[in-house]
Amino acid sequence: MTYLLDTNIVSYILKKNATVENKLQDAKIAGQKVFISCITYYEVKRGLLYANATSQLVEFNQFYGKYQVIFLDDIEIIEQACQIYVDLKGRGFTIQEQDILIAATAIARSLILVSNDSDLLRIEGINLENWAVTES
Repeated sequence: MTYLLDTNIVSYILKKNATVENKLQDAKIAGQKVFISCITYYEVKRGLLYANATSQLVEFNQFYGKYQVIFLDDIEIIEQACQIYVDLKGRGFTIQEQDILIAATAIARSLILVSNDSDLLRIEGINLENWAVTES
């Protein structure tokens, strides 16, 4: 399995959320690949810069250095984003453009999107996991 981490999941990791960190560690131990989107990189980095969170910036730089960043340099991702937008709009839903682009990246690259964002459940054809919830 291969995973794409959503922005909220990266934020949980930077905040040392044990549940998310354990699941990430399990994925790494199992040899599964983990990616982040350039959109997630942008969202996290801009927030940390704005907050002047220097120690978290250091941690984030170390974190993203371990994982490949997927860029929006593939027209298939953009085409998928357009389809998601049209589908959601047609069903009367709107979600943030960043979420559409991250979801499109996951779908186009056949990745499991790891997120704690319930809006993403509205997207047809997405494979989602939520590492922020504990299993009972």
